[in-house]
Formats: sequence, structure tokens, C-alpha cells
Amino acid sequence: MELPRIVSVDDHVIEPAHLFATWLPARYRDRGPRSVTTGIGRLAYVGGKYTVSMDPDGPLADWWVYEDLASPYKRVIAAVGFDRDDMALEGITRAEMRRGCWDPKARLADMDLGHVEASLCFPTFPRFCGQTFAEARDKEVALACVQAYNDWMVEEWCGDSGGRLIPLCLIPLWDVELAVAEIHRNAARGVRAVTFSEIPAHLGLPSVHSGHWDPFFAACEETGTVVCMHIGSSSQMPAASPDAPPAVQATLSFNNAMASMTDFLFSGVLVRFPRLKLAYSEGQMGWIPYALERADDVWREHRAWGGVKDLVPEPPSTYYYRQIFCCFFRDRHGIASLDVVGRDNATFETDYPHVDSTWPHTKQVAEDHVKGLDDETVYKLMRGNAIRMLGLDPDGDRGVARGGDRGVARGGDRGVGRDSGAGAGAGSGAGSDRPCA
Repeated sequence: MELPRIVSVDDHVIEPAHLFATWLPARYRDRGPRSVTTGIGRLAYVGGKYTVSMDPDGPLADWWVYEDLASPYKRVIAAVGFDRDDMALEGITRAEMRRGCWDPKARLADMDLGHVEASLCFPTFPRFCGQTFAEARDKEVALACVQAYNDWMVEEWCGDSGGRLIPLCLIPLWDVELAVAEIHRNAARGVRAVTFSEIPAHLGLPSVHSGHWDPFFAACEETGTVVCMHIGSSSQMPAASPDAPPAVQATLSFNNAMASMTDFLFSGVLVRFPRLKLAYSEGQMGWIPYALERADDVWREHRAWGGVKDLVPEPPSTYYYRQIFCCFFRDRHGIASLDVVGRDNATFETDYPHVDSTWPHTKQVAEDHVKGLDDETVYKLMRGNAIRMLGLDPDGDRGVARGGDRGVARGGDRGVGRDSGAGAGAGSGAGSDRPCA
């Protein structure tokens, strides 16, 4: 059959310059993030961290200035439309970017070019799970920034897209009760995805083993909100030689997802919250079969002294197949291992507009990967599993677009929308092909 229109579970948005000037309450604007255009000095990536400074005499870049932070946009995170050999470490302005990076109407047009019907977008300036605001000194302003970002995400970025742009919201990581409140605030307007750290302990926060996050997980389970964890959302990349080139860490990046998934499988979180859904972004999936095999072996052979005999009553893979989603975009080994990865657990991403993105060749890349698979499996990988994961309406003729009642999603045959009401999406986990909506 013709390749189904794709529902991409991992793309990115470049925040427009007006975001905080428009959406942050006026009393906070002088202390909130400001967008400036100025010169950039030498940009380097060492040990998993970027180092950079402003230089009035350097090439222009667009920056966010917030408290003591000055953060430029980099060409590698707005790479669509450029040749890969031009992806050096340098700054970029929005005027130089492809407009789809930051303009929702242009993004929809680029999605059409890439055979993509719907897209879930991670933040850029706030970082993958809002670390920028968690690290801020003034937490009153930081909370207002989190809420302003979420309001912009729901009402402006996604609001007029007819449900094709799917809202992904932040939480105030520094206060679990405030995080719970933000989950409920956004769930009440139809949001069913939140971004979270793959390894919160790396951010100086309590680990998933501590029980600290249980109220957050309970709120996500109650509202059907999927917990989305992007590679690098722990603000660390996998360890390697300190003088290794960035290509080493880029190759090893899946290790973060593997470490995080193992944390969750042995934490008891998925036992206590059996309807909680976790999603790993940009980690690919070819590593999953051995990770599950090893985890099950450890559970069978070492659970008594390993501290999980009473905490995890069934083999860890049980919880993976029931509650965890992975995603891929270039992973032939993962496709070859699909029976173990899980035909109900794998989703697809395009990574627009990052340097890894498949755009504008997304359809060809996808077709090349799923060649030889049966139609039902292809449908699940390209959209069916993502629809179920995110609680979307697979029929598209009764879904209310994000942003309250601002429009009805009309996707035609197998379009993507959402049932109205806060309960949509609180259905099955990873193990069933029945839509959650």
C-alpha cells in the first residue's frame, strides 16, 4: 500500500523572538528571557558542553539572554535546507533559517513536503525538558516562563494547526507539586504529552528510584499524559575520552536512553503505575533487544541480592512491552530485530530541523526501512503506535484541535485530531493496537 502519512514523535521548534514578550505576564518581562541579535565568538563543543561568547565583531546570531545566561541558536539545530558539509559549529539567525523552524504555517507546509501529517516538537531554548528554567535563580519568574512557554505551545504553535502540531509541554522540575498542577492545567485543555529528564539525578534532582516523582507519575497516569524523554535531557552525553571529537558522543548517544530505561525497569515505577506511558526520543531502537535480555537475566539470576526481588515482581521486559515506546528514523538493525523490539512499541520520527533530520527525504527513508514488512506493521510504525501513545483520534472527523475550541481537525481519511475533554488518551499502554482516544 501507499506509505501512510507519518505521525512524527520527535521534532523540534525554534522559539520565535516574540514568545516571552507576548506570553509572559507583563510584571515578569523585565526579568524574563529577551531575544537579541548580535555577534557570536568562537563556538566549541567539548565534553558534551557548548562554550560560546558574544562578540560584537563576530558573525550575527540570534540569542536568548536570561539572568546570567546568553544562549545562541546554532546552525546544527536549524539545519534543514543546508548541505551537511556546511553544518559547522556556528551561530545562526532566524532570518537565515528555513521559516518552518519557527513559523507554524511554514512548518505545516514542510510537513506536507515530508509526507508528515502530525508532529510532536521538543523545545530548544528551554532545553529538552526545561533545564534552563530549573537552573534559574528566581523561581517565581521561572515558573511564569514555564507556563508562558506552555501557553504559547498550546495556543500559538499548535492552536491553528487543525491538530497536526501536537502540544508537548514543560513542567517546573524543581517542585513536584507545581509539576502536578501544570500537568492538570494542560490536560484540561487537551494536552497529553510532557517532556521529562531521562536521568533527573544528573540534573541534581531526585532519581526515579526515590519516590519523589510518584505524584507526577500519578498525575500523568490519571490524565493519560505520556512522559517523553529526549536524548540529552539529562544535560549530559555519554562518557568518552575528554579529548574525543563530538562524533564519538553523537555515536554513543543511545546510551542515555538505555541507562534511563534500565532505571525505570528496576525502579518499581511501572509496577506502581501500570497505565503510565514512557516514550524515548532520538535514541533509535537497535539496542533494545539485548538491553531487555540482560535486564531479564539480571532479574532471574540476581534479584535477591540486587535489591529488586520485592520491587519488581515480573521480568523487566514485561513492563517494557506494556508501557514503553521507542522511536527510530535510521535504524536498520532495529527493523531487523522488530519482533523483539516490539511491533506495538516502535514509532517514527523525522527530527526536523536538526542536522540528523530526514527532511526532505523522509518518505524515501521510511519506505526504505519498512520495505518487505506487512501493511499492518507499516501502519503501526508510521502512525498507529504514535496515535495510540498520544491518545489521538485516528479518524480525524471528531477531534478538537489543540488550544481549546479554536478549530476542528479535519484530516480526511485517517486524519489526526483529538476527542474533546481531559480524559482522552487515558487508555491502553504499549501492548495494544487499540487507539486510546
